Amino acid sequence: MVSPVTVVKSEGPKLVPFFKATCVYFVLWLPSSSPSWVSALIKCLPIFCLWLFLLAHGLGFLLTHPSATRIFAGLVFSALGLLMFAVTHVLYASAFGMRPLALRTGLVMAVLSGLCYALLYQCLSGAFTYLVGIYVALIGFMGWRAVAGLRLVGAAWRWTELAAGSGALLFIISDLTIALSKFCFPVPYARALIMSTYYAAQMFIALSAVESREPVEDYRQSKAN
Repeated sequence: MVSPVTVVKSEGPKLVPFFKATCVYFVLWLPSSSPSWVSALIKCLPIFCLWLFLLAHGLGFLLTHPSATRIFAGLVFSALGLLMFAVTHVLYASAFGMRPLALRTGLVMAVLSGLCYALLYQCLSGAFTYLVGIYVALIGFMGWRAVAGLRLVGAAWRWTELAAGSGALLFIISDLTIALSKFCFPVPYARALIMSTYYAAQMFIALSAVESREPVEDYRQSKAN
């Protein structure tokens, strides 16, 4: 098991550009009421830095670890626009894999997703009634796969699984805040809460790829089985 101190020493320097880009976003705090290509670039800059974070581990690492490749692809899609987040969640769920299945965890996540949708449902109308429902199902599924393999004690504990679970939960908080503020009622400090949890979520999910779950040979064997 890799100690947290070792992780910070090895991965911390690679994340410095991400932290700097995140600080730039919050320091500039460009008004969302007047969007421009500059504000879009600054908003996406921390995600671009997470691309570089994964690329810093080498193309060979990405090419030989399917789950890391999918997380990298998810980060790419998440920078392309709001509609691409559904693709991002599918890629992340695929990266986290279906082992262990953890049906009880899935049931808990399904109940929580249902409660979130029930909270939003009364505020939705038209196509959003169905689109939000589909999105809630996708992000709930991604959250299930992220926390399914999480073990907090014992020899099987891995910090990357904790990072994946933390990232997924923060992503859910960020998106739920977006939905509440857009469809239901103003959320105090919504933008700060949305962006801080979003950037933290993407960072944790990117970190989860470092100690990737399956090298390509193991991945092919699991598919064959």
